Amino acid sequence: MKDALPSLKKGWKCYQEEAERMTEMTATAVPLEKSSSEGSVLGGVVIVAGTAIGAGMFSLPVATSGMWFGYSLIVMLLVWYCMYSSALYLLEANLRFPRGASFDTIAEATLGKTGRIVNGVSVAFLCYILTYAYISGGSSIISHSVNSVSGVSIEPAMASLVFAVFLSLIVMMGTKTVDRITTVLMGGMIVTFLGSIGGLVTGAETQSLFPELSLSETLPYSLAAFSFLAVSFGMQTSVPSLVKYMDKDGSRVRTSLLTGSLLTLAFYLLWQVAVFGNLTRTEFPALIAAGGNIGDIISALASTGLNDNVNSLLKAFSNMAVASSFLGVALCLYDYIADLFGFEDNLQGRIKTAAITFVPPTLLGVMLPNGFITAIGYAGMVMCIICILSPVAMAWIGRKEERNDSFRVTGGVARMLLVFGFGILSMALAGLDAFGMLPTFS
Repeated sequence: MKDALPSLKKGWKCYQEEAERMTEMTATAVPLEKSSSEGSVLGGVVIVAGTAIGAGMFSLPVATSGMWFGYSLIVMLLVWYCMYSSALYLLEANLRFPRGASFDTIAEATLGKTGRIVNGVSVAFLCYILTYAYISGGSSIISHSVNSVSGVSIEPAMASLVFAVFLSLIVMMGTKTVDRITTVLMGGMIVTFLGSIGGLVTGAETQSLFPELSLSETLPYSLAAFSFLAVSFGMQTSVPSLVKYMDKDGSRVRTSLLTGSLLTLAFYLLWQVAVFGNLTRTEFPALIAAGGNIGDIISALASTGLNDNVNSLLKAFSNMAVASSFLGVALCLYDYIADLFGFEDNLQGRIKTAAITFVPPTLLGVMLPNGFITAIGYAGMVMCIICILSPVAMAWIGRKEERNDSFRVTGGVARMLLVFGFGILSMALAGLDAFGMLPTFS
């Protein structure tokens, strides 16, 4: 077990790598407000929103379709509040340590070696399951895009293989290559999202958004949605980077977290309006039965008579979102595996690392190409440990030990219990859903 600890530590460092890379890109793109060592709030907002928003947003309409728009908005606001609060608790814990302290350092000092191991194992599992999820999502959108352009049908298994092999080769080229490609993808995502969402939102119908639904028709289907929404607000891994970026200025980090999370909420709200305003509730059981993958949603929206330009932009956005998410998580997993097994950074070592990193999720993607929604659900279960329960526990222990408090989250014990209870509930519901013990919208 002692030999595994350095690799588990590397797992946490790798998981924060995407936020670190975004921090570096923002520092060069956004003017600093005070000094060269203190980053801007605008930069912090970009980091938070960029960390949270990704391919997981495509699971939201499927996960919340049983509730539909009105009730899902209420649940989304609750989840946003709890996830924002958990980020603040991590900020509180982080500010008790020297500038540059990582999540792993804080976990070991507050939760002990056991907590550190649990977090490390959770990260490894999360990276594998998300890599598979993005392979599944990527294969779905590739199949849809190729079919809509050329009329040629590609089997989902083959599309999974093509997607995984192509992007895996990019990851093998190293961090610099991934950085450059991700930067281009982020810029493209902003342009295509704004271009496509405008046409979808203006075409949304109020009757579709607000059908007459009783609470008894929607409440049973709200249970499984919590973990999906939790994944979509997974901004917590950016907190250590923000603390370092803003030179331990808790007030400015809090402003960045609040504004960035609200921006993320606005993105998701627009996406929900775009989907639920153009599709009817009765169409979703068929989508869910087909796997609820990204291509299924895009196809359903296209069938509503969507403008060709809007449809093209939406497909471009979905392709870039999945590719960007895959590259971030896969690079984290790739570095983690290389460190765990001690593979050298040469051709032979890279091939070994790539085999252990990509073969399992790729095989799963070939055998189960429509597992995007299921995989995101499993990811939500683990995300609850990393992004909700651990931050609350770290803050709680820090208060008990009477560490130096330069920043303390308001709300007292009541708020802590609410957020911790939300984490326990979400994890339990995700587990029940994984075993088919929750109602399925059909």
